[in-house]
Amino acid sequence: MSDDPKTLVSTDWLANHLKDPDLRVLDASWYLPDAGRDARAEYHAAHVPGARFFDIDEISDARSDLPHMAPPVEKFMSRMRRMGVGDGHQIVVYDGAGLLSAPRVWWLFKLMGHRDVAVLDGGFPKWQAEGRPTEDLAPVVKDRHLTVRYQNQLVRDVTQVSQASKLGTTQIVDARAAARFRGDAPEPREGLRAGHIPGARNVPFNTLLNTDQTMKSPDQLRTVFEGAGVDLSAPVITSCGSGITAAILGLALERIGHDRWSLYDGSWAEWGMFPTVPVATGDA
Repeated sequence: MSDDPKTLVSTDWLANHLKDPDLRVLDASWYLPDAGRDARAEYHAAHVPGARFFDIDEISDARSDLPHMAPPVEKFMSRMRRMGVGDGHQIVVYDGAGLLSAPRVWWLFKLMGHRDVAVLDGGFPKWQAEGRPTEDLAPVVKDRHLTVRYQNQLVRDVTQVSQASKLGTTQIVDARAAARFRGDAPEPREGLRAGHIPGARNVPFNTLLNTDQTMKSPDQLRTVFEGAGVDLSAPVITSCGSGITAAILGLALERIGHDRWSLYDGSWAEWGMFPTVPVATGDA
């Protein structure tokens, strides 16, 4: 793969830069409750040397009833200061599934205006499989200021998505599994209707990944999107169950040079709960 410190870097790249003074590595592991995994406990057992743990559920908007919504700017800044992550840092984010939740944190940094951030391709499983170094002690951190320049265009709310669905001017692309998209499988969160946003296309996030959880090549990614009926000349809103895997779609779009995309933060956790917005079932 071609390393790009603004989107995706290889384990080789990270190994070569691990001692860079301005590198900050973040473990952004996150799992659905039924996965039976404890991300923080796994971090304390073993992580990439120097990595800090980024708690997606805690570094979120506590005022919202929806899961892990993007945090207010002030909260993000204070948490990053405490983690010693700030201006002038090249950030690399990884997760323990390979490539699942790290892109969400990549998107969060982009949302806050920090561009020098990349996802580790293949994540911690690939790093460990290659016999690379790990440690079990959290690093000593020094406060660092992070300047935020909030990028409104990277996030969408239910009103904006509803309008896009009605007008059809922006493609909505859903990262959930096909059975959930069609409405054939129940949602993992209680109280949600089954189906998808009218007019949405379905690109299950795992169709963008290789078997080792690395991301497919840009040409392959383009083929997957086009095969799902996504118009890559139009702007895109990505969606999923709760705003996590939607960011994988965003990362893939960025890899193929499509930068007119935004993420529906509430995703199906919000849309499926709202009684006033329509739901479609079956294929797109």
